[in-house]
Amino acid sequence: MNAVPAPWTDRPVEVGLVGAGPWARAMHARVLAAGPETRLAAVWARRTEAAREAAAPYAAHAAAGFEELLDHCEAVAFAVPPAVQAELAPLAAKRGKALLLEKPLGPDLSAARRVADAVAEAGVVSQLVLTKRYHPATRAFLEAARSIEATGARSCYLHSAFLGGEFATGWRLEHGALLDLGPHLLDLLDASVGPITSIRATGDPRRWTELTCTHENGAVSQASLSGSVAVPHALTRVELFGPDQPLVYDTADIDHEECWPILRHDFATAVRTGTPPPVDARRGLYLQGLLDRVTYD
Repeated sequence: MNAVPAPWTDRPVEVGLVGAGPWARAMHARVLAAGPETRLAAVWARRTEAAREAAAPYAAHAAAGFEELLDHCEAVAFAVPPAVQAELAPLAAKRGKALLLEKPLGPDLSAARRVADAVAEAGVVSQLVLTKRYHPATRAFLEAARSIEATGARSCYLHSAFLGGEFATGWRLEHGALLDLGPHLLDLLDASVGPITSIRATGDPRRWTELTCTHENGAVSQASLSGSVAVPHALTRVELFGPDQPLVYDTADIDHEECWPILRHDFATAVRTGTPPPVDARRGLYLQGLLDRVTYD
């Protein structure tokens, strides 16, 4: 699979950014402004000064309101809590804007369904920011997984962000690792092992959650999730076991900066061609449905 985006020859997609918090500044604004596939056209946040600060380095328009943001762009990227995204994304879709959405789509399944339904009804392109999906190593792992028979798997996604700092935000501390980290790990397990049919959980989403997943093909996988453990860097690992040699995916040595050009290129290509990528709002709704089916022992 080609990991290097093809040279961009079309005009850049004009993107408006909703949000001006740490993730909006560190990833969305910086990456969207880097081009050449996209241009950061405008920023809006409920704190006007924060929007101005996020927009200024890129000469983007600081919108005074959400409707004004929509007037200045053809696509909208969201870097806000799930409840805010679920409130505003359907409005942007109804205005015909392509959507770059964060996971989870919403704080619960019904909210996520409203987002996915709005995208489908409007016929707009959507793409989900499942960060690791845009790294060449992840794509190589998922491609290799298609050719092996996995009868079992174990995985983890662990980090220390909930212990303090700018990413220890209200919704993450309230809902814990299942809602924040769960979509990433369940997506990888579902894509590499096979469709997940049931999930049982033990533990506490705010401290440590252990998931046992049953897959459509009879395989069983386990997933450990925590954002409250003191690790020097985030750990994401998936190991597939079966009659062949184990297949291992580990993010310890990957550079996440390699994700952003691919994410940006995929989104702009989807917008210009009108063809939704595989990881879109429908995938986000599917993952939220898995989270909704989690039962705690």
